[in-house]
Amino acid sequence: MVLDFRLPSEYEDLRKTVEEFAREEVAPVIGDYYERCEFPYPIVAKMGQMGLLGLPFPEEHGGMGGDYFALCVTLEELARVDSSVAITVEAATSLGAMPIYRFGTDEQKARWLPSLTSGEMLGAFGLTEPGSGSDAGALATTARLEGDEWVINGTKAFITNSGTDITGLVTVAAVTGTLPDGRKEISSIIVPSGTPGFTVSKKYSKVGWNASDTRELSFSDCRVPAANLLGERGRGFAQFLRTLDEGRVAIAALSVGLAQGCVDESVRYAHERETFGAKIGTYQAIQFKIAEMEARVHTARLAYYEAASRMLRGEPFKKQAAIAKLVSSEAAMDNARDATQIFGGYGFMNEYPVGRFYRDAKILEIGEGTSEVQKMLIARELGLR
Repeated sequence: MVLDFRLPSEYEDLRKTVEEFAREEVAPVIGDYYERCEFPYPIVAKMGQMGLLGLPFPEEHGGMGGDYFALCVTLEELARVDSSVAITVEAATSLGAMPIYRFGTDEQKARWLPSLTSGEMLGAFGLTEPGSGSDAGALATTARLEGDEWVINGTKAFITNSGTDITGLVTVAAVTGTLPDGRKEISSIIVPSGTPGFTVSKKYSKVGWNASDTRELSFSDCRVPAANLLGERGRGFAQFLRTLDEGRVAIAALSVGLAQGCVDESVRYAHERETFGAKIGTYQAIQFKIAEMEARVHTARLAYYEAASRMLRGEPFKKQAAIAKLVSSEAAMDNARDATQIFGGYGFMNEYPVGRFYRDAKILEIGEGTSEVQKMLIARELGLR
């Protein structure tokens, strides 16, 4: 048996297509969207037309018939240029549409997936709350069944894609009762945008990801049909654990893209910038720093490739997803810091991509489970409880 770490031709063709799109369509304009904190609707529309938001879904639901690894390859190439665009795709696909595909009824799939996979509509995943981040089991949002309706009350925080002009739904994790052992019964419920009692707050003022949409949501006696329950009642906790495991592989791919983008920009700058009469790329200090950056990218990419491979084979991948997310997010943060240092004062200017990369990198060590949570998961998988 010969191990081959090259991408199969279909993935390599996809990678090249997305790389070209990111370089020619995203790179020239995304800086202006970022500075204005404006959602890039034209870019999202183009990605929808290309089928990027429907990559891992079957053609019968309007998707491209690909798989989750195809999504990861796409996220890496997008994030090499801009993470706001990449996280919009990740959240729309992994968090917005995937739970409906995984757990929805035939009626729910028929109603929502064609619009979600085409990019005509975005979905969001309402899990995090002001008082429950890493401790997802501390959910306070409630949903009680009254007749044939769920009545939802509570608040969600930091929800991506939840307030755009094309957002169509938010899947809300809520406490729907108490289990026999006294633990909370948690279920997932689809709440369409515009439902009375569902309020979307103004966009957050963020350090990074400024061209993506992130908001707080509130629910006050918000009523939706009982048929909007996603999957089985009381299975919400298990649903979002699977969603988060998959999402960590996707965020790892996005992190690798940002880390690779830092290498790309640093190599280019090292060939152009002169100090003391020579290109800075001729100085060993710069060479070593960029070599370390490239080594981080290489290691992190292999980590998420393995996690994705195990996922697609149907093998347990929780530990590998946590490792990939931990290694990749730290690589992104380290590379962003080093790239900014290489650029010097120019790295602190928003007109240069590395400044944007630096602002975007830190959230990768927080979202989809903090680095501390990943270490906890890895230790548990090793039997350290």
